[in-house]
Amino acid sequence: MKRTTLGVVIAALALARPAAAQQVGYDPAHSPYHDVGYRQGVTPFAGWFNAALDPAGVAPRSAPMAGLRYDLLLAGPAQFMVRTALVSGQRNVIDPRQPAGKRLLGQKPSELLLADIGLIVNLTGQRSWYRLVPLVQFGAGVASDVHPAQDVGNYKFGGTSGTTFALTFGGGVRYVPGGRFERWEVRGDVTDYLYAIKYPSSYFATISST
Repeated sequence: MKRTTLGVVIAALALARPAAAQQVGYDPAHSPYHDVGYRQGVTPFAGWFNAALDPAGVAPRSAPMAGLRYDLLLAGPAQFMVRTALVSGQRNVIDPRQPAGKRLLGQKPSELLLADIGLIVNLTGQRSWYRLVPLVQFGAGVASDVHPAQDVGNYKFGGTSGTTFALTFGGGVRYVPGGRFERWEVRGDVTDYLYAIKYPSSYFATISST
């Protein structure tokens, strides 16, 4: 399996309708808890895709990424999430038929599309704690090469289809300022993408190292 990590810092505009507000057990003027005043939101984000090195070294490398996500509050602390992101970087091109010292032929542009749906659990429920909402998230989706094509070594990301199944999980924190900025939030999170890297049969042949 291939493990990659996404670190993002998000400035979000939540486009939504307010949720019902209620304070129980605290003086509202002094409570550290504040109701989060929306049920759904659309969030543009940007960050860094930190790719783990695969055994052959031909998978997409670490690169900047940008994307869009949609969140919908379900019930209690749970949110439904749909997310997509584009990673624009480079990857190595090798010819596995050549000796080890001559296999690397250079690099080529690589555009990787990540898409997943998942569940977010807000650890403070539908409220923020001192304007902060810690969270955990997990989901499933796909990782797909935007321009799938075999290289000189017959490698293509995702195998024949150019697409592979991915599992996602991670955590983060939201900052919800409230007041006249209640429809805005700042968010940071880290997400792991787990997906398989498939090699053609030529990568498993025994070649002289000289």
